[in-house]
Amino acid sequence: MMSMADESEEPAVLLEPLKKRAHLSGRPSPSASASASASPSPVSGLHDIEDRILRMTGYYGYYPGCSSHRREEGSESHGDTAASEVSRGRTLCQSCAGAVLKVLSGLLVVLFISSSWVGTTQVVQLTFQSFSCPFFVTWFSTNWNILFFPLYYSGHLVTTREKQSPIQKFRECSRIFGEEGLTLKLFIKRTAPFSILWTLTNYLYLLALRKLTATDVSALYCCHKAFVFLLSWIVLKDRFMGVRIVAAIMAITGIVMMAYADGFHGDSIIGVALAVGSASTSALYKVLFKMFLGSGNLGEAAHFFSTLGFFNLVFISCVPLVLYFTKVEHWGSLSSLPWGYLCGVAGLWLVFNILVNVGVVLTYPILISIGTLLSVPGNAAVDVLKHEVIFSVVRLAATCIICLGFLLLLLPEEWDSVTLRFLAAFADKKPEEHGEELTESSVHTRSRSRANGTVSIPLA
Repeated sequence: MMSMADESEEPAVLLEPLKKRAHLSGRPSPSASASASASPSPVSGLHDIEDRILRMTGYYGYYPGCSSHRREEGSESHGDTAASEVSRGRTLCQSCAGAVLKVLSGLLVVLFISSSWVGTTQVVQLTFQSFSCPFFVTWFSTNWNILFFPLYYSGHLVTTREKQSPIQKFRECSRIFGEEGLTLKLFIKRTAPFSILWTLTNYLYLLALRKLTATDVSALYCCHKAFVFLLSWIVLKDRFMGVRIVAAIMAITGIVMMAYADGFHGDSIIGVALAVGSASTSALYKVLFKMFLGSGNLGEAAHFFSTLGFFNLVFISCVPLVLYFTKVEHWGSLSSLPWGYLCGVAGLWLVFNILVNVGVVLTYPILISIGTLLSVPGNAAVDVLKHEVIFSVVRLAATCIICLGFLLLLLPEEWDSVTLRFLAAFADKKPEEHGEELTESSVHTRSRSRANGTVSIPLA
């Protein structure tokens, strides 16, 4: 900060060479030259005066010395611009690398999801060859959901620096049930309907596998996406989309064609009805989850799945016993059960549920849905190569229609506006390219006509 003495003394000294220059005639006198040599140079004095005037008038954006060092500042600003461009380029490269890494991880997750679901379906059919008890398989596999939260907590200990005790983490993830956490009332009120829907979905799916091939059941199960849209539109008042209505109609058409493929025989129509029932209960489960619990993070999802498995173990264990004593599902001694197949089904089912919830965090959600859809061609390949299943034309057409409707349901809500903008940009770009080509051709025509001694004007 400048003092008052400096402000009163420096201008008198700096203005002295200007006064002497005003009294000069044509040639400078020796005294004037001596005084000029003794005083500061006029050029530096002018720059200092300009700096002081700009500072006192409060000129916006002024910094002392800017008038005398404009060239240096220009070089500095050029250096800052170059540095900002380099940093912007690094940020762009990092974002591109992150997007590529996210896509690659998503492709791996898609591969694992489709493989786990195909493996689950095929192992279930192998289990039914020696142990045809679908509800016991459903109950036994659902109990394995209890392992979801311990596995999540193990990953939390490995990947996070700030460690929390299991009880602290459990209470933190209990917020999915409300601000009060998990109470006995909420445990029964919120978990019971979802546990029933979960059991019905899986039980009906396994029943359908006893009537139809794995390809047909997995294709019909993909109709749950259309049912989710219809229920969300009616119950949750989601946005109406014409393309999704078309997709829902395609799904229903595929269901009818699948039932018609075998001429509406007993096993075929029952199997189609069971698979559609499984898709319907799955859609209802997802819509109710969105309505009452909303969307949670990975820890809250792990907490909910473990709570679901615990509820299944405590309250639904009586159902397999009732089915056993009523001879609806009868099995021998515990040692005669195919524990290898049962553990394989339960393990693959748990892996599938974990990958679906973890994949949403690691990659784009649309890739997770595509992974579920890819289970249809995966099961078809296994059925053709291993079981030598021959698909009719009607059944293949129904499967393709259902899969196409599933893909249409994956379109985002703004797909129409994005498509129109893309088409508009493409239409604008095409006339510009046509105009450039026309200009180049006209220049070439004029140059050639001038060489022949004539001038032609193109009609454009």
